[in-house]
Formats: sequence, C-alpha cells, structure tokens
Amino acid sequence: MSGANPSLFSSSVGDSAKRRALRDGLSSGTLQRWPGAFSPLVAKLVADIGFEGVYVSGAVLSADLGLPDIGLTTLTEVAGRGQQIARATDLPTLIDADTGFGEPMSAARTVATLEDAGLAGCHLEDQVNPKRCGHLDGKDVVGVGDMVRRLGAAVSARRDPDFVICARTDARAIEGLDAAIDRAKAYVDAGADLVFTEALRDLGEFEAFRAAVDVPLLANMTEFGKSELLTARQLTDVGYNAVIYPVTTLRIAMGAVEAGLREIDSAGTQSALLDGMQHRSRLYELLRYSDYNSFDSDLYNFTIEEARL
Repeated sequence: MSGANPSLFSSSVGDSAKRRALRDGLSSGTLQRWPGAFSPLVAKLVADIGFEGVYVSGAVLSADLGLPDIGLTTLTEVAGRGQQIARATDLPTLIDADTGFGEPMSAARTVATLEDAGLAGCHLEDQVNPKRCGHLDGKDVVGVGDMVRRLGAAVSARRDPDFVICARTDARAIEGLDAAIDRAKAYVDAGADLVFTEALRDLGEFEAFRAAVDVPLLANMTEFGKSELLTARQLTDVGYNAVIYPVTTLRIAMGAVEAGLREIDSAGTQSALLDGMQHRSRLYELLRYSDYNSFDSDLYNFTIEEARL
C-alpha cells in the first residue's frame, strides 16, 4: 500500500480557502455560476465541467426526500446533505438555509452548524414559517425588523469572517419591487454580504435592483417560475455577481428517469435508452476509479476495460 491521497475521500481545498474563493469570485467582475447539485456525484460533474461553484437548493433537498418545499426539512437534514456535497469538490458551496429553521437563535445555530459542515455560505430568507417555494403564490414575509434580527443573529454567530451570509427577500411578489429594494438595503445594513431577490420578473427589474443596491447580487434562474430566463451574458451586462440554477439538474434527471421507466414498462427492456445514458467509463472517470489503484492495489485489482458489464 502506498501513501494515501486525501483528495480521494474529500476535498483537497480547506473550508476557509473555499470561503475566500467565494468572496473573491463575487468581487472578481466575472459572473459566478452555481448550478444546483442534488448529490455529491452531481457536484463532481459541476466541478468537472468548469463552473465556479455549487449550490444546494432547499426545494431540491425537500423533493429528494419526497417532500414539498414548505419548511418540513430540518437543520440536521440540510447540514448533512450540504456536508456531503461540499466535500465532494474543491469548489465553494452555497446552501439554502430557508428561514434559519426557527427564531433568531435558531438562525445563529444554523450558521454555526453550516460552518462546521464545510459550507462556504448560506442564504436566509424573509418568509414567515412555514415557508413556501419562492415562485408559488400564497407566501408571506415577516416584518423588516424581524428579518433584521434574524440576520443579525446569523452574522453574530459567524466564526469565519469569510463565510458568506446572503439575505433573500421574497417581497417582490407580495409588496412590490420598491419594497423589495428597501428591504434589501435594510438587510445589507444588518450585515448581509450578498442579496438574493426572489421572483424578479424580467431584465428591467434585475437592472432596477442592481441600480439601487450597492452589494453583490445573486440571480435565480429557475425554470417554470415567475422570472424570465436570462443568459449569463445578460446578467453580466447588468452587473450581477452570481447566478444559481437551483433545480435544473434535478429536473433534467427526473425527466430522463421518468421517460426511461416508461420505456422499460412499455418495451420490456432499456435497450433503446443506452445512447442517452452516462456510460460506465464516464462514471468511473468522475469517481476517479483509477486513482484508487495507487492507494491500495490489493483492493483495486481490476481495470476499467474489464468492467464493462
């Protein structure tokens, strides 16, 4: 057995370095693109393709547990999945922390727990409990003062000053654009490093928000929602700092899974699906099978070419 390569089992980049990378990226002038990852394997693919970071969506985590996105997940579940995803790559990972899982003291504990889990940052939103998906009707927001206390508690619990605390406001759909802008300014005053305004309608609203708020801004490009789907170039041109694609990979995967299961059900075989599948060799490449050979050749005693079936 030769010396172990720690990066086979976890990230080769430390938590503090990832947090600095996230902050540096936000101030770099280059749009930071953070696709959502519903598993560590998806995160590995995000990194392999060359994106700047990884996002963990609360809606996706809920859906993956077979639950609607209405505040049913716990801090333990979110932190556990976030830790698994964060350690899978060298990229910084931003995670959705919903409303902080309770009162301001709970928001403080949430930040401490997510730091311990190796996340580079989180966002907290100003919805009431129980929360709703940001692109559904029927949601409501807490008073500005309540959210300021939520953020203040989160900021006070931060031990690593590079851990990014993002404030999300859902006020656009409830109180209008001007109110959302006013809330964002109050949240910045409370210590938010990054602002995420949910459900802006079109490019003009993104531009108006950028003109009014003088901190890094995050855009949400989720499908089938209230926001126009803008390109990375459009978001760059209006001055946004980061963009998330929170549910995209899950929707792609579930669309393919459903189509594949229906094909097997009707045809009795998956043979017609092979061209659309990720090949075994590509999976092994992402998982770095061959690198384990140098760690312990007694355990790793086969080659990729032999493992075709």
